[in-house]
Amino acid sequence: MRSAGATLTLIVLVIVGLAAAMFILPQWNVWRAEMQGKAALAQAENERKVLIEEAKARLESAKYYADGEIERARGVAEANRIIADGLGGPEGYLRYLWIQQLGENNQDVIYIPTEAGIPILEAGRTIEE
Repeated sequence: MRSAGATLTLIVLVIVGLAAAMFILPQWNVWRAEMQGKAALAQAENERKVLIEEAKARLESAKYYADGEIERARGVAEANRIIADGLGGPEGYLRYLWIQQLGENNQDVIYIPTEAGIPILEAGRTIEE
């Protein structure tokens, strides 16, 4: 059996422990919530930085793509100018392109414009009845 002093000491320790717990637990919860908030803020900040870097990378990529398209267009324009000059100007170049397209055409009938610019629509074909 325990002595009265030991029992009293045990009761005092339990009361002090409960009082300490009642004082410490709310502060612990506040500290824990503050740490969770800081962690969430740090994570959001990192995610924002990642999104900014990704946007910068997309912008840089778009600029390089646009520069490439501009250079390609300059090359095409220069090539078209050289061909057109070699064929007697824009009319000759358009006629050349038209002839090239005729060669790639897989149709049996080719409509050729007359002097008025109106094609003869199968006028020479015989009608089979």
